[in-house]
Amino acid sequence: MPGWPFAMAQNEPAWTSQTLARPHDTPDKSLRVRRMFNGIARRYELINTLFSAGRDAAWRREAVRLAQISGADDVLDVAAGTGDFARAFAAAGARLVVGVDFAHEMLRLATAKHDHHPTRSPTTCWCEADALRLPFPSRCCSVVSSAFGVRNFADLDVGLAEMFRVLRPGGRAVILEFTTPTNPIARAIYHLYSQRLMPMAASIISHDREGAYRYLPRSVVSFPGAEQVCRRLRGVGFADVSATPLTLGIVTVYVARRDQE
Repeated sequence: MPGWPFAMAQNEPAWTSQTLARPHDTPDKSLRVRRMFNGIARRYELINTLFSAGRDAAWRREAVRLAQISGADDVLDVAAGTGDFARAFAAAGARLVVGVDFAHEMLRLATAKHDHHPTRSPTTCWCEADALRLPFPSRCCSVVSSAFGVRNFADLDVGLAEMFRVLRPGGRAVILEFTTPTNPIARAIYHLYSQRLMPMAASIISHDREGAYRYLPRSVVSFPGAEQVCRRLRGVGFADVSATPLTLGIVTVYVARRDQE
């Protein structure tokens, strides 16, 4: 990538002070995100559970509830990571769940955890692929989902358009993502925790060498707010878009439908 202003050298972390200034505008964001997640995969679920005080599981359950899953649903879970969201859809009774991620180590752990899970579903499978170029035909699923993944897309609008493309008419997108609380007191406490306390502690526990736990909170505060995300969803074709804040607005569940045609 010669000539790029933020070309990543192999001997530098995926995220540095320079690239963290505008993480969503970094030209090679996709490469940095992939390298980062491969580096933290082994302790990713542990960190999520510890630093959300176990609320991450409740957030996923609520998102699945809002998705109104039935036994006729085929779910494509984008940026599936280690597979927690995909497994939640399978547990809710979806007919088929396909988890997609472009970080090989995350997907390897998702597959291993699925294979050793006592209630593993034979209708859940995994695919290593980029969310911006999904290797699936148009209108192939009734639900497309992503938990804490869309803010890591190299191009948000392209990723949302791909989610729209793979949905059948009448299908719905279910997105769970961090947001900044609008309440001033909650926002101040959240910023202190997420920008100062969590990055230091999480980096130590995860042995992070890629700047992941500096990037992740920074990627939240520099990401579009709920109103703008809803606007972007409508911009790629979705209708009937809703945003449901959870836990004082720390996270938001977006549900967007593709019109019947």
